[in-house]
Amino acid sequence: MTADALASQAPTAAPLGSGAPVLAFDVGGTDTKAALVDADGRLVRVLRIPTPHAGEATGDAVVDAIAGLAARFTAEHPDVVPQAAGLLVPGHVDDAAGVGVFAENLGWHDFPFRDRAEQALGLPVSFSHDVRGAGEAEHRLGAAAPYRDVVVMAIGTGIAGAVFVDGRLYTGGGMAGEMGHSRVADGPVCACGGIGCLEAVASAASIARRYNAAAGADVPGAREVLERAQHEDAVAQRVWESALDALALDLSHTVALLAPEAIVIGGGLAQAGPALFEPLAAKLDGILTFHRRPVLLPASIGENAGVIGAALRARDLLVTAPAPEPAS
Repeated sequence: MTADALASQAPTAAPLGSGAPVLAFDVGGTDTKAALVDADGRLVRVLRIPTPHAGEATGDAVVDAIAGLAARFTAEHPDVVPQAAGLLVPGHVDDAAGVGVFAENLGWHDFPFRDRAEQALGLPVSFSHDVRGAGEAEHRLGAAAPYRDVVVMAIGTGIAGAVFVDGRLYTGGGMAGEMGHSRVADGPVCACGGIGCLEAVASAASIARRYNAAAGADVPGAREVLERAQHEDAVAQRVWESALDALALDLSHTVALLAPEAIVIGGGLAQAGPALFEPLAAKLDGILTFHRRPVLLPASIGENAGVIGAALRARDLLVTAPAPEPAS
């Protein structure tokens, strides 16, 4: 692990409150973030490294990487002794079985993450989907906290959501919240093989990709497309408006099915602020009739939502674990 391959953050405030020291890992398609949380709930150190890509061996490479990060934490902070770990990964995730079922961009199939991570770390490990973990942080500590029926939606490279019904996370066997793969248009083709999926139209990556294809440009992201739309670039305006239309249509389906009190939106696209939230709310209101109008809110936890959610889940493991048998 080279110095320029690894970024770190200094200790931050104590958002989690007192509890057991834990490790937290949030694996993304591009980067993996790790945090060491102390007994006061302080993020003692947050590290970020490139997520290893090794084809069918990526699952093993990820486990090796988090074991290396854990060893670094131990070496640098021997006074903080983790008692459990939380691990989040993208793709189709079976929380109960502890298995990464499929990740189209990372190459694993039916990989037993929880068991392998427990072996590598020597700790009990809580395992879940990256957006569900970040959603739990928002629901317990952030913008979604006041609501019992709420959807936390992340719009970044992909699109997914964490669904809370009556205050409880609903996973649907690992398949709930795949909002990015509902059909909202007649095209383009999505990475999943579907046609006109929300993710292919309105994710931050797809907004840039569609603009570049239509304009013959080479902008790096959705932020630049929005900036061009705000400066009267007709192609950028069409791409941005079509993304908002697709998001509003998808959210209308979510509202019709679940009637959430609020929809909290995070991820890179949420950084657009009022340029996203105001027209999106107006478009959604124009589709709905008798339905409950949810409040649309920006996520509030920030870039560490994933590792905070993983840490919360790790602490939950220790609270719910059975007491050890007394020595005979």
